[in-house]
Amino acid sequence: MAKPNVISKRDLLKCAKDCLVDRGIDKFTLRAVADTAGVTQGTVYYHFRTKEQLLLDIVQDICDTSWEELSRSNETLIKQAIESAKSRCSYDSFFHKLFFTLVASSFNHEKIRGQLGEIMMSENKALSERLASLWAESPIEGISLGTWGILINSMVDGLALQALLQKDFPVEETFEKLEQLFKELGNLLNKEAK
Repeated sequence: MAKPNVISKRDLLKCAKDCLVDRGIDKFTLRAVADTAGVTQGTVYYHFRTKEQLLLDIVQDICDTSWEELSRSNETLIKQAIESAKSRCSYDSFFHKLFFTLVASSFNHEKIRGQLGEIMMSENKALSERLASLWAESPIEGISLGTWGILINSMVDGLALQALLQKDFPVEETFEKLEQLFKELGNLLNKEAK
């Protein structure tokens, strides 16, 4: 078996992401990843035993990367989260092309589907926990902070999907309004606290 002396696992993962976006899931093979990375297929096998393992590692990596940005201070959480989401929201967004390619492929791969589901649940939970550090309670009675986490995550993914499908999607305006929505929700809480 080839030794990984030519490329690191991290660099190979980046090449695999590029390959997946460029070729699509149907033409995504360990051989194609090796070609993209300029290494032998044995090098790819050394790091990733199967295509499924590689896809699972890609899923985990993109989600870990996106959450690193939100692990900073609470005082600008909403603004940071919106800026982060907006920066990846475009017609040519590599991040979301990759993410939605993985989502589509997961419908035929139960293990990938399960891992994506777990990642989504952990994102929802993390969002809810971050909101709890900002809001003592939900700004709207009957909507739990857990539900807010799910709703926010869904809104961001939905906006990304629309931007991928519409060249003229109004990203700036939409994210300005999303930020305004969260400011108004915060104002609701402040009024009720007084």
